[in-house]
Amino acid sequence: MKKIADILKVSIQEVNKAIDLKTLDLVRVTYVGKKGEFTNSLKKLGALPPDERPAAGESINKAKSSFMRAVSLRRTELEEFELEESLKKDAVDVSLEGYKPSKGGRHPISIVRNQIEKIFGDAGFDIRTGPEIEDDFHNFTALNIPENHPARAMHDTFYLENGNLLRTHTSPVQIRTMLNGKPPFKIIAPGRTYRHDSDQTHSPMFHQLEGLHIDKNINMDHLKGCLYYFVKKFFEVEKVKRRFRPSHFPFTEPSAEVDIGYKIQDGKIKIGEGDKWLEILGCGMVHPNVLKNAKVNTKIYQGYAFGVGIDRLAMLKYGINDLRAFFESDIRWLEFYGFDPLDVPTNYRGLSR
Repeated sequence: MKKIADILKVSIQEVNKAIDLKTLDLVRVTYVGKKGEFTNSLKKLGALPPDERPAAGESINKAKSSFMRAVSLRRTELEEFELEESLKKDAVDVSLEGYKPSKGGRHPISIVRNQIEKIFGDAGFDIRTGPEIEDDFHNFTALNIPENHPARAMHDTFYLENGNLLRTHTSPVQIRTMLNGKPPFKIIAPGRTYRHDSDQTHSPMFHQLEGLHIDKNINMDHLKGCLYYFVKKFFEVEKVKRRFRPSHFPFTEPSAEVDIGYKIQDGKIKIGEGDKWLEILGCGMVHPNVLKNAKVNTKIYQGYAFGVGIDRLAMLKYGINDLRAFFESDIRWLEFYGFDPLDVPTNYRGLSR
């Protein structure tokens, strides 16, 4: 294992050399991303003797915290610099005639969320919501997430001073639904979620939708049929090439990630066919421990769950390659991608843009 002090020294040097926010994000991912230096160091703790792991883990976490502070300071400096440059570039001559007021439009995320809710609503799913400020039990423990799981780490989760946190997924809604009712359950839980991540395909605040179907004799075939129906309806295709890859999630067993086929045709992505694969969601059979934590009798009931990123689906449907554009509040962008509130998509005018 590399000396953590050496990794920290080099990482901070690279942070200070970053000349723009894009470069800074690349440096951040290099060190704290899924395959980053600090992340890999944590993964290697298991190879150390048991008595050396606590001290090594503490050393790595302290180094990560120092690195993230350096990133935060450098980001502030770069943002201030870019703001100054933008103000110089976009200086307004107040003596000129004003701009024509914008009409605006419906945000692509709102459109996609409504479409998804309608598709699952037609399939018999009820819509449930829950608090965005959660406690540890509903967000982690009840979902069979161990105390030492990386998802609980400070660099992933926004913790509040009172011990609560900003929910990292909408799965707590599933737990609250099961604890407050009796099976069967057939629900979707759309909403905002929060994780400490920001780059071209990640945002600190993003939108997720999770599904849950608990009943007697539910199996993987029901799950596959449900998701096949959803993909066909959402992407407006009759047939979809798809595959389920084995994966691991603490709250499902067995677990799978779902890929759909696609190809590039005339410079555009054509969903449903081709020799390329695109990952769209994770799913699986609800882990018995989760059902027990939610007071569901596992001798009678079982079921499946799935989770999908609404923002990611919106990016695919509208051909948007940078997630951050969703949250920049640029009215020109919204006018280009948005629909008029009274505009109903048709086969003639187009079901999507």
